[in-house]
Amino acid sequence: MTTVGVVCGGVGAARFLRALAGVHPVERTVGVVNTGDDTVMHGLAISPDIDTIVYTLAEAIDPARGWGLSDETWRAMEALSRYTSVRPAGSAAAPTWFNLGDQDLATHFYRTARRAEGATLTEVTAEIAAAWGVQQRLLPMTDHRVTTMVTLRDEGIEVPFQEYFVQRRHSVPVGAVRFDGADRASLTDQARMALTDSDVVVIAPSNPLVSIAPVRSLPGVDAVLSARRDTVVAISPIIGGAALKGPADRMLLELGHEASVVGVARLYAAIAGTLVIDPIDASLATAVEATGMRVVVTPSIMSTPAIGHELARRTLAAARR
Repeated sequence: MTTVGVVCGGVGAARFLRALAGVHPVERTVGVVNTGDDTVMHGLAISPDIDTIVYTLAEAIDPARGWGLSDETWRAMEALSRYTSVRPAGSAAAPTWFNLGDQDLATHFYRTARRAEGATLTEVTAEIAAAWGVQQRLLPMTDHRVTTMVTLRDEGIEVPFQEYFVQRRHSVPVGAVRFDGADRASLTDQARMALTDSDVVVIAPSNPLVSIAPVRSLPGVDAVLSARRDTVVAISPIIGGAALKGPADRMLLELGHEASVVGVARLYAAIAGTLVIDPIDASLATAVEATGMRVVVTPSIMSTPAIGHELARRTLAAARR
């Protein structure tokens, strides 16, 4: 039976993993998840991409937002705002720009306590996934600290990704992205095995610059993928020149890339043999092929389970070919 490794980040990856579960045994799927978005708020260790994937696979995600839990309440955040008026200048206490729901807080409490006991992020992620009944194996890309840092072009300052994405609502131009700590980090042994030993590797439809690139920034990852390029399939997160969710299209343009499936192909051509694109971009298939990638054209907006399942089937078939 085919084993599938999926390079993951954010909502698009979560939805693809859920679709994949409808056509492929969950016990034969391993997700290698971006942790460059991880942050600490209120002293709590938060792993947004891991949690989004867990909640989605557990059918507990808020379907409207695409993140956080359904039927969530926000009493703790509302109560926290009481203290903003007395917070001394320069204090980082009681930030309210990063919303944490009351149920969601329990996950962060658990992760933080376990990390303080010496558990690795890999161990804690497995425990959290099991608590939610998630059967797919989910692996953080590394147990080391790697932080995605974004340079805000107009302000000329560098901030952690969550300050750009959440606090500034990803509405300001980006001048550069780097991954602090990546040169001192490494894939976990389990994550490396997922990328080397799986029969198929899928690069999920995630932002290539801040969801997939952090994984690629770890030493040796691109070498592993390029060595098995013909069995690596990427799914474009850009459809009709736009991202379905988030700032991927704008970031591509701001950082000098083309906001199209061709731009995505140029970023992935060295590590993936095939790019899956939506029919809306079928006219660009020849340009994608000019980068050296094969092209699979199939609906990729996972608006129904049937569309998601067919996307997963076509993606797996492309790598087996």
